[in-house]
Amino acid sequence: MKKNEQMRFSDRKRVELEFDWPDVPMNIVLVYPSIPPNTGNVSRLCAATGSRLHLIEPLGFDIDERSVRRAGLDYWDSVDISVYPDFETFTEKNPNPRKFFFSTAGQSYFHEAEYRPGDYFIFGNETYGLPDEIIFAQPAEQVLNIPIKLDCVRSLNLSNCAAIVLYEALRQVNCEKMQGN
Repeated sequence: MKKNEQMRFSDRKRVELEFDWPDVPMNIVLVYPSIPPNTGNVSRLCAATGSRLHLIEPLGFDIDERSVRRAGLDYWDSVDISVYPDFETFTEKNPNPRKFFFSTAGQSYFHEAEYRPGDYFIFGNETYGLPDEIIFAQPAEQVLNIPIKLDCVRSLNLSNCAAIVLYEALRQVNCEKMQGN
């Protein structure tokens, strides 16, 4: 680029590529989230993909209208969000057996699962992950791991994990629909 030339990002138009969104939305579940920006990022992810967001209390922050507005979450109204007082209430109100739990305790990789529309992707607290009583109550094939180079970092950011998993699931569902299966 020449010295006096400037990139005109504001003039650039968004390219809309063909993508076959699932008829039944995916579900992101955050168990005891404690860092507001992570939940904000996940809510934006849900708005952008038409996915549902489920929050399990206690939350480490407020999601009242004033707090949401202060955080600049102007897309919050576009998110289909449900809040539950505890994990038991969540499971009672969402009996779908296709739930995947993401943990460093998982013995299978996240990309090895076969995802379908309507699946639930369950993530734990940013500091502690999912509680043992939740993880060890699940069939081993439903507890999945996102690989990381352990000698570099302890874990990935919660909102990054949600995005990695959700887009892998959407990729699988879209490929299957596009192939006519």
